[in-house]
Amino acid sequence: MKELVEVIAKALVDNPDEVTVNETVEGKNVKIELHVAASDMGKVIGKQGRIAKAIRCVVKAASSKGDLRVDVDIV
Repeated sequence: MKELVEVIAKALVDNPDEVTVNETVEGKNVKIELHVAASDMGKVIGKQGRIAKAIRCVVKAASSKGDLRVDVDIV
């Protein structure tokens, strides 16, 4: 899941070198923290959070195969 979020985020931002993704696994719960540059925050969140919702939707679809619960936080 970490790689999926990283690829999506790097495709969206102007500074792909500043994208970092941290993944924490606790049983069947996975927490993913996405860090981007301050100037790219709007591009990752999108208008009314549409891009962020789309990222979460894609990750949820990918995680359903492995029966995991994934939370994506944009920091």
